[in-house]
Amino acid sequence: MKLESATILVLTIALGPSLVLAQAKPSPALLALSKRDHTLAIVDPATLKVVAKVPVGDDPHEVIASTDGKTAYVSNYGFGAFNTLAVIDLLAQKPLPPIDLGALRGPHGLTFVGGKTWFTAEGAKAIGSYDPATKKIDWILGTGQNRTHMIYVTEDLERIYTTNVSSGTVSIIEKTASPPAGQPAPGAPPRPMAVPGGDWNETVVRVGDGSEGFDVAPDGKEIWVANAREGTISIIAIPAKTVSQTLNANVRSANRLKITPDGKLALVSMLGGPDVAVFDVASRKELKRIPVGHGAAGIEIQPDGSRAFVACTPDNYLTVIDLKSVAVIGHIDVGREPDGLAWAVRR
Repeated sequence: MKLESATILVLTIALGPSLVLAQAKPSPALLALSKRDHTLAIVDPATLKVVAKVPVGDDPHEVIASTDGKTAYVSNYGFGAFNTLAVIDLLAQKPLPPIDLGALRGPHGLTFVGGKTWFTAEGAKAIGSYDPATKKIDWILGTGQNRTHMIYVTEDLERIYTTNVSSGTVSIIEKTASPPAGQPAPGAPPRPMAVPGGDWNETVVRVGDGSEGFDVAPDGKEIWVANAREGTISIIAIPAKTVSQTLNANVRSANRLKITPDGKLALVSMLGGPDVAVFDVASRKELKRIPVGHGAAGIEIQPDGSRAFVACTPDNYLTVIDLKSVAVIGHIDVGREPDGLAWAVRR
């Protein structure tokens, strides 16, 4: 009995630090990439402190977390020079073996929906999905557009939206019913085989030059697209799949656009400008310009809608914006040239 108690004591002492560390990991956690340091910072949003940094490979641009908050995926971009997704164990705070995308070069935009990592591949003018369960790329679709950059997949997996920077377009890709497989009835024409992963239709919507940052309204009825070269914002009516309005928004060099969870505000960052522009979604009017530094890239809004985090790449910090006062309330050092941001929520 004494030996058993002593063994338990030794195990408790040995495991204690790791148990405390696991409990100390924030949830939700803010994930922030440093392009120059090639690291992923895990930030506690309550304290605005970095709790860990993990290496992620060359030229990291975008990051996304799995639905359970345990794994992060990072695109190693390189404008087509690279073809890997870095993988990070967020609980152990360590890198895992990267995903080799083969000919799908220039991965950039990322999202995690339906248990899979969805990505763009600029060099291949394509999008695809990676299944962590099988450890395989299980689906690829060409867009036929130049610099397919950012991606959004609906929760029902029925629609995919991408911005295509150099083409100045948005692709609306919709799943269609596959014809049933099997032998045709006697005398009937040959029946086409079912398409693995389903069949898809693509509608290409012309928006504006340099279409890059975009977001889908929470009600799913509109897509807001920032056109960096023109300085405009195109609003696409999703049911009609047409541009319903173009705002002369003065957002040249726009990098990202994010809509708040309540659907009221749209925030636009500009790599070549000192401000984040804030628009009222309902009135389509600019409300304010928030000074953040010498240029801004990634934007991530806290799940409860209380704050926005903006990667100020030239200034080597994240800016924290309170969305109630619409003002800057802090900065976070996550490494040099911060860019892609995401949330990881443990479930």
